Amino acid sequence: MSTSTAEPAVAGLDRAIDVLGAGTVAVLTGAGVSTDSGIPDYRGEGAPRRSPMTFQTFVGSEPARKRYWAGSHLGWRSFGSAQPNDGHRALARLEASGVASGVVTQNVDGLHRRAGSRRVVELHGGMDRVICLACGQLFAREAIAERLTALNPGLEPELERAMRTNPDGDVEVDDVAGMRIPECSVCGGMLKPDVVFFGEFVPVETFRSAAGVVEAADSLLVAGSSLVVNSGIRLIELARRRRLPIVVVNRGETKGDGRAAVKIDAGTTETLTAIADALAS
Repeated sequence: MSTSTAEPAVAGLDRAIDVLGAGTVAVLTGAGVSTDSGIPDYRGEGAPRRSPMTFQTFVGSEPARKRYWAGSHLGWRSFGSAQPNDGHRALARLEASGVASGVVTQNVDGLHRRAGSRRVVELHGGMDRVICLACGQLFAREAIAERLTALNPGLEPELERAMRTNPDGDVEVDDVAGMRIPECSVCGGMLKPDVVFFGEFVPVETFRSAAGVVEAADSLLVAGSSLVVNSGIRLIELARRRRLPIVVVNRGETKGDGRAAVKIDAGTTETLTAIADALAS
């Protein structure tokens, strides 16, 4: 049974606006913010059940690496074309009006940047970039997608059989025996999407930037995250230690509910839009 002291959802919105309107707001977002853009949640109702790729498996197994790149390449066609929704745009409005100190996101879809948010810290990286694990060279994902298509001309028909895109932008593909993966054009090293895989840590500098967004604020707004991932909980704890009031907007329970001054159990798009309408000048 929950021990949350947060206010009930029916009274939550007005109270949240009061709390967030008292000063500058730091924002932490998760997959729930992007569901209205057609990108599924990891843990919400209807989320795909799957074993995520780990960093150790990716670098240690060529068949696993081929399978990942095949699925990621197919998924990129829909993932990369997803558009920001009104929730993303509401947060950009809050920043433009001076209400939000920035957005820290657990998402890898780049939609906050595309919606117009300027100070965005992507805790887990971005699927629109590819990095060489040997020399650190970064590539645009579209450029790598073009190379994958050229190397694997028979792969594209699989798009017709790809039933669902996963939250990290891939689909399930089993037949990868003939899959060819491009190498780094600078040093010939192994390429990997510039995202934090399971088994990797959020880079120190990235987390420091995220902490800076929270430290510059008077309150913390969490939207669309169940806060299961450790990086999110660390930011919640930072806010709690600084005695910042926390507002949580998410469908269903989160690991931060007990720390929240206000919990709103509702969709993020409509709630963030209402908050921005009230606070953004």
